[in-house]
Amino acid sequence: VQLQASGGGLVQAGGSLRLSCAASGRTFSRQTVAWFRQPPGKEREFVAAIHWRSGGYTYYADSVKGRFTISGDNAKNTAYLTMNSLRPEDTAVYYCAASPSIILSNIRVAQAYGSWGQGTLVTVSS
Repeated sequence: VQLQASGGGLVQAGGSLRLSCAASGRTFSRQTVAWFRQPPGKEREFVAAIHWRSGGYTYYADSVKGRFTISGDNAKNTAYLTMNSLRPEDTAVYYCAASPSIILSNIRVAQAYGSWGQGTLVTVSS
């Protein structure tokens, strides 16, 4: 599946953004879709995932739980990451990823995903 991420930008602390991940080639309904991010000078880290095969169960990193929401629209073959109460430490390049078959113990592991979008930059100013 080919992925195209968009929606990044500059926002003040406390603000909101919604990232989109449009897929082509395969439908999201058979994929696990995740968002990862890479802050400046740091390693890529897990943000959120949605596991469609379990009925859309969602997983979040502790750092974003309660502020970010992952969702999807199968009709549009698009996944979203809605980010509220943004903090300067959320500044990063955000990537969407997908995998057709993933075991739940690996859902937070970047290497478990075979398809990646190009990344979209989110900058949160203080």
